[in-house]
Amino acid sequence: MNFSIEVINLYKKFVERRRKFYILPKEKKEVVALNRVNLRVKRGEIFGLLGPNGAGKTTLIKILSTLILPDEGEAYVDGYDVVREAGKVRSRIGLMTGGERSIYWKLTARENLLFFAKLYKLDKKAAEKRVNELLELMDLKERADDKVEDYSSGMKMKVILAKALIHDPPILLLDEPTLGLDPNFAREIRKFIREELNEKEGKTIFLTTHYMEEADMLCDRIALIDRGEIIRIGTPDELKREISTRNVLVLETLDEPPTKELEAMSYIEQVVTSLSNGKYEIKIYAKNSVEAAREALNVLNNVKVRVVSFKVEEPTLEDVFIKHTGRRLRDEEQSPI
Repeated sequence: MNFSIEVINLYKKFVERRRKFYILPKEKKEVVALNRVNLRVKRGEIFGLLGPNGAGKTTLIKILSTLILPDEGEAYVDGYDVVREAGKVRSRIGLMTGGERSIYWKLTARENLLFFAKLYKLDKKAAEKRVNELLELMDLKERADDKVEDYSSGMKMKVILAKALIHDPPILLLDEPTLGLDPNFAREIRKFIREELNEKEGKTIFLTTHYMEEADMLCDRIALIDRGEIIRIGTPDELKREISTRNVLVLETLDEPPTKELEAMSYIEQVVTSLSNGKYEIKIYAKNSVEAAREALNVLNNVKVRVVSFKVEEPTLEDVFIKHTGRRLRDEEQSPI
């Protein structure tokens, strides 16, 4: 089979230097960002890398786009080695990173795109034609000559995506493409990625996300990644079938729940709790939801925990992640690795 991306036994670590007190020397700490990662992306598919912040998603994107070197292992993009054939790799990819600072705010959308077209050595006539096509495609033609600093966040993201498409690459690397966007515009971007870029133009798309809904609705296959290691790879349906026999009970409480006491109950298999906006959310996994609910409510009542709401949900990709890691996708709020 012809693969657009192949990653073989990839390993990358960083050294963090932190100083606890100003007068003390900095302490060094090694952080393994990628730990023997292996994956293959089929030509023409949308492949998602799903994991929490700090899982290693951005590091992998940076290696595939030749921005950083791996410590060990191999990676190929469109058959080219990312280390030995970096120039050829760059000509085959379009890179879109989260954040609005990858374009020039003091320039217009047209000026930005013409500038990047020149970097890709498109001649003037071809560049102008391609820029006009992309401005039309992104519905930016009426504002094409306004400065980017006057654009909304959604419009800026359109310019960033157009920049990634300027040289019409067969492979797109999208790092958190909808991060920070309002829900309506995020849906618009996802639809554009699926219908226009993938289905119409046939581009291979490798994207990272920590939004399970995005991965579920957009990706043909997904790799779950946590702390630098690939946990599972499969289609969304394949991954969710792993927990199809589990019921998911979700309770919201005003008080901290006794997790250990809940996990000790005979019908309860796993418990994960999180705190948000002053309320605790308890996810309980069980094969018998009725008996598990009875046990859970008895435990909470005995320790005077106030229950605000209770419901049973269908398993999601986050529940697959919880099964293998014991943690939620959005537990860790830290800079992406």
